Amino acid sequence: MFTNKFKHYLHCLTLFTVIIIFEWFTGGVKLFENSDLEINPWVRYGYMWTFVLYFLRLITFLPLPQVLFNFFGLTIYNAFPSNVTLKGSPLLAPFICIRVVTRGDYPELVQSNVNRNVNKCIDAGLENFFVEVVTDKAIELQKHRRVREIVVPPSYRTKTRAMFKARALQYCLEDNVNILSDNDWIVHLDEETLLTENSIKGILNFVMDGKHQFGQGLITYANEEVVNWVTTLADSFRVSDDMGKMRLQFKMFHKPYFSWKGSYVVTQVGAERQVSFDNGPDGSVAEDCFFAMKAFSEGYTFNFIEGEMWEKSPFTLWDFMQQRKRWVQGILLVVHSKAIPWKKKILLAISCYSWVTLPLSTSNIILAAVCPVPCPPLMDFIVAFIGAVNIYMYVFGVVKSLSIHRVGPCKLFLCILGALLTMPFNVVIENVAVIWGVIAKKHKFYVVNKNIKPPTIV
Repeated sequence: MFTNKFKHYLHCLTLFTVIIIFEWFTGGVKLFENSDLEINPWVRYGYMWTFVLYFLRLITFLPLPQVLFNFFGLTIYNAFPSNVTLKGSPLLAPFICIRVVTRGDYPELVQSNVNRNVNKCIDAGLENFFVEVVTDKAIELQKHRRVREIVVPPSYRTKTRAMFKARALQYCLEDNVNILSDNDWIVHLDEETLLTENSIKGILNFVMDGKHQFGQGLITYANEEVVNWVTTLADSFRVSDDMGKMRLQFKMFHKPYFSWKGSYVVTQVGAERQVSFDNGPDGSVAEDCFFAMKAFSEGYTFNFIEGEMWEKSPFTLWDFMQQRKRWVQGILLVVHSKAIPWKKKILLAISCYSWVTLPLSTSNIILAAVCPVPCPPLMDFIVAFIGAVNIYMYVFGVVKSLSIHRVGPCKLFLCILGALLTMPFNVVIENVAVIWGVIAKKHKFYVVNKNIKPPTIV
């Protein structure tokens, strides 16, 4: 039986091995002389085309900050931590509201997950809590002393005309709706998010510590029934991103340099009301990102919460692409918003533009072979390092989501192979989403299908 420390050391060794192999294979570290170094691109291609080729090579450096955060986050902190241990009695914890925001399109899903989450909280020993479902359409949840349903009136308007999920979240903060005190806490979930015992313990430790006003933890996607293996394996990258970049920025710096996600968000009520979700149309497409950067600008601090929650990846490729398109558009609106100072969003901006310029970066795959240009050894090394870490993140995301005890070594190996094979698909989808997101209307909010339909028996 491998210990968690041994697993972490093995993971680090594997990561370093992947980097070394990739550096050698791609020429990041040259063991032999390369004839390309003798090429004079200014003579062969002309000044204009040479300038374009070098510009495209330089664009590949944009992901470097987030790659470094992922690398150090995955190596400095134990990637396979033990089960969360409570640091105090749940009876002494402050009041917690578990808030779920939905349009109300999938009432059965919401009811089922509310029941599961309430029971999970009770089983974990949580006493001072209730689940609050905020919906645009009445769901008529089953009456329960720990469940509250809030229907957002169609006539409700915020001061800045916030839209979509931001509008619903702001409605909950209004004086005539909010029943929480400033010292209470809110756990924000999407309608498909499921709590686990470890995440509840992690949340309790976080709120009882009380040093930081905002927190977030790990979400995995390959739990219980997997609806679409292609999108789920593609989302393994996001699992690694949580354990790397997000964990480092919150545990070491306590700041959302690269923003955060909209689910598994834990906030102190007073701080959330101060920051607010009433941030106009530009703060409504990626309301989570705008909120985080605004809170950062106002001096609030963040921390990483131990314990994972469960969600589902999009069920179709269309939904997967629409989801990415909305993220691109929403983050672009945040980056360009005058409400967020540049010094607070510089790393987010670099990360965003590494995404927006993905089609240009992808072109290097062909151009590097067809039109090679000599580059300094350090430049080749860094580009290969970026590629190696990103590839490994798919592998680690699968291992983190699917333990060998759960699926067995053979299926785990096939899932790792599948994740690597989905990488070209993911690159294509991301490129299409980026191009579409840049040219399409920005202030739209696509909601992916969350309904698992039973198979039709003919």
